Amino acid sequence: MSHAPFNRRQALAGFASLLAASPLLKSQDVPVPELIGEEPGRIAPADNLANTFEFEPMAQRRLNEETFAAIADGDHAAWDRITFRQRMVDTSKLDLTTDLFGDAHFTPILVGPASHQKRFHPEGELAMAEGASAGKAALIASDRSDHPIEEIAAKATSSLWYQVYPEADVPALIGRIRKAKAAGCKAVCLTVGSPASDSSLVADWDYVDRIRQATDAPFLLKGVMSPEEAQTAADKGVNGVIVSNHGGKFLPGIADPIAMLPAISEALNGRIPVLIDGGIRRGADVLKALALGAAAVLIARPALWALAAYGADGVQTLVELLQTELASDMTMLGTITPAAVTRDHVKVHRR
Repeated sequence: MSHAPFNRRQALAGFASLLAASPLLKSQDVPVPELIGEEPGRIAPADNLANTFEFEPMAQRRLNEETFAAIADGDHAAWDRITFRQRMVDTSKLDLTTDLFGDAHFTPILVGPASHQKRFHPEGELAMAEGASAGKAALIASDRSDHPIEEIAAKATSSLWYQVYPEADVPALIGRIRKAKAAGCKAVCLTVGSPASDSSLVADWDYVDRIRQATDAPFLLKGVMSPEEAQTAADKGVNGVIVSNHGGKFLPGIADPIAMLPAISEALNGRIPVLIDGGIRRGADVLKALALGAAAVLIARPALWALAAYGADGVQTLVELLQTELASDMTMLGTITPAAVTRDHVKVHRR
């Protein structure tokens, strides 16, 4: 009798799920993991990795200490405090398609923006775009990319968005936004509340409105962390908000985005889509975000691990792994579409 090849991912998949749910593991400050059975320094085949966490040590082995520190993992504890309430539903017609601003996405998982990706891989944003597209995921390209937006767009066969920071030279910024739109970018994200913007510039609502009015595309505000700001954004014609604390590295003690998501979603009450980034590492995390009101999620740091270790193929593998986990978890939860996931499917614990 012949047997299909059985790789390390298949062998560890079930065990990895048990570890992810283990209270003992959650209670410990776990360092970057070493892969069981792997020689130190070896780059394991990407299709042998069982989950996104295992891409991180592979990236660490590729990068120097300073470069790796920029994308080293953060705290996942806020996600671990959310548990599921299973329902019995016929899931034979499972469909992960998600509509955002009239554009159908294969799943509610987008690859988020990151600047200057040639730090992590020689092909930088080109490899990221190629890998994301091969995984049928939309990509948000940074205004501070190492490649022209036209070259990135040529590699991005899935939906492409464009992310910018506030800067004092507004006409130049608007010019680049229009250039990105001409290259095929379908939405624009303005990141606020980050020191990456011009140090002398404070982006107020008048500034936001000026950029929004000059943008001939759906316009999102990234960095929204309060219900009041989310409501103001909607009042001023912003088309969507992205709940984000920019990795939590700029302000010690800042709240986790997932902790703010329920209040923001409740305040908006469906007026505009709410997206979220920060700490998303498993398909179950995507499901938790959907349950608490997100229309979609952004992954950035894990995608950079995959890029650093494996290039475009690694990005595709990681995206598909998350998509597969999400499909499996939705089936187990008893939901057949992202829209069917509701607050009743989860419980948020204080500790």
